Amino acid sequence: MDSVQSPDWPVVPPGALAGNSATARYGGPAPAPLHPAPQHPAPPPPYRPPTATPTATGTPRAKPPIPVKILIAGGFGVGKTTSVAAISEIVPLTTEAEMTIAGIGVDDPGQRSEKTTTTVAMDFGCVTIDRSLKLYLFGTPGQSRFGFMWDDLARGALGALVVVDSARLDDSYPAIDFFERAGLPFVVGVNAFDGQLAHDLGAIRWALAIGDHVPLVQFDARDRLSVRDALLVVLDRALDRATRDKRA
Repeated sequence: MDSVQSPDWPVVPPGALAGNSATARYGGPAPAPLHPAPQHPAPPPPYRPPTATPTATGTPRAKPPIPVKILIAGGFGVGKTTSVAAISEIVPLTTEAEMTIAGIGVDDPGQRSEKTTTTVAMDFGCVTIDRSLKLYLFGTPGQSRFGFMWDDLARGALGALVVVDSARLDDSYPAIDFFERAGLPFVVGVNAFDGQLAHDLGAIRWALAIGDHVPLVQFDARDRLSVRDALLVVLDRALDRATRDKRA
C-alpha cells in the first residue's frame, strides 16, 4: 500500500491560532475537551497575626486594654460606695437613695456613721491600671433584701474585695459566705474608719473564720492610693487562681 503523507501545515506564528485547529478550519469555537483537567482552588494565604491599625499619621494604634470585672461587696454602710468614688477615673454611677424613717431598725449604718443615703442597686466605676489592663468596678448593695442581685452582679467577675467594718463584723458574714460558695477569689479589706481598727487583723481573721489563703488587708476607703493597693491584691489573687486553673 502506498504510504500516506500528512499535509504540510504552515508554521504557526507565536500567539496565533494553529492552522489545523477547529477555529481556523471551521470558523467556530474549539470543542471542549472530553475530560477537562480538574480545577484546584488556590491555596489560602499564609496566616499573619493582626497588626495594630495605623492612625492618620501612620503610627500604629495602641490596642485597647483588657477589661477586668471586679466586685466591691460587703455589709451595709462599710464604705463600698466611698471606695468606688475614691478610685474611679470617671464620675461613678451610683444609685443612692435617701434613707427615711421607714428604714429605722432595718438599715443600721452603725453608731459612727453619718450616712444619710443608701445604695439601692449598684455602684459603677472604672480605673486603668496600665496600657494593657482596665478594671471595671461594681459595688453591690449591702442590705439583705437586695441579695437577689448579687448573682447577676457577680456574673463574669474575676474577683472581689469584701469591705469590712471592724466594729460590725457580723455584717460581713453573708458576703464572705457568698463568695466562698461561689468559688470566686476574694480579698477581705478592713476599712479603717478614722484611721483606727476596733480589733487587730489577727483577731479579725479569727472572728471571720477565713483561711490563711484569703488575703486580709487594712485600707482607707476615702484614700485613692489605699483603695488602689487593695484592688491590686484582688487582681493578684485572681491572676493566681487563673494561672493555677490553666495548669490544671
